[in-house]
Amino acid sequence: MKIAVVGLGLIGGSMALVLRQKGFASRIFGVDSQETHAQKALELGIVDEITDLDNAIANSDIVILSAPVSVCSALLPRVLDQVTRQVVFDTGSTKTSLLEAVKGHVNRGRYIATHPMWGTEFSGPEAATTDAFEGRANVICNASESDKDALETVEQLYTLLGMYNVYMEGKDHDVHVAYVSHISHITSFALANTVLEKEKEENAIFELASAGFESTVRLAKSSPAMWMPIFKQNKENVLDVLNEHISQLRKFKSCIEKENWAYLSELMENANKIKDVLDRK
Repeated sequence: MKIAVVGLGLIGGSMALVLRQKGFASRIFGVDSQETHAQKALELGIVDEITDLDNAIANSDIVILSAPVSVCSALLPRVLDQVTRQVVFDTGSTKTSLLEAVKGHVNRGRYIATHPMWGTEFSGPEAATTDAFEGRANVICNASESDKDALETVEQLYTLLGMYNVYMEGKDHDVHVAYVSHISHITSFALANTVLEKEKEENAIFELASAGFESTVRLAKSSPAMWMPIFKQNKENVLDVLNEHISQLRKFKSCIEKENWAYLSELMENANKIKDVLDRK
């Protein structure tokens, strides 16, 4: 299969590496608006050739859109304008805006809306790795709107990556990822800002930061260029979960202020129930 990867960062780059390693990709075309990313991806052997979008589409069997979600919303209709037999899918963290962008498009069936639930706090082609995706979920949204052969191709591709496919509607997906992914990033960004604001001694942060702090604040190293559009596109769902999170923080604050240690213990014991949910995974 000849594959075009549009957006040569962590996800797109890792996908290219694994698909080549598995023998699925015979040739990989890379497209990226950042010249430094494009050249680095070529140097690292992530892609075989850097080209423009139109040429990549014309010469590929599969087009992977792995640019920021705001970019993909604008690119997707243009890509579908040019496809005939090609299969097109994206890897973005929000789905509603993309699905709306191609609603009623004559080539809508060639597009599959996907979200591989894997990532790290790192970005750019240097972050790409073959140690990715295995055992993780991939969400396929509005599958009934895609052509059967295109859907089967993408399902097989994700299975080859080592992922398992789950299916839901785009609007439901955006609600759920706000709860399990987007709020985690906001919390991490906010915690990093809190510590940077209150702890003026950088050496103290460096010397005293425990594994717990590092794991909690790890996501604050994520790319703002990627996450700002996600928060923007999923604004209503993010605000909903953020309001609940602020409410929970106020409960903890009130307990400590009023020395209500019994209720504080109850809140923490209730939080421990998340272990049972995660252990099932």
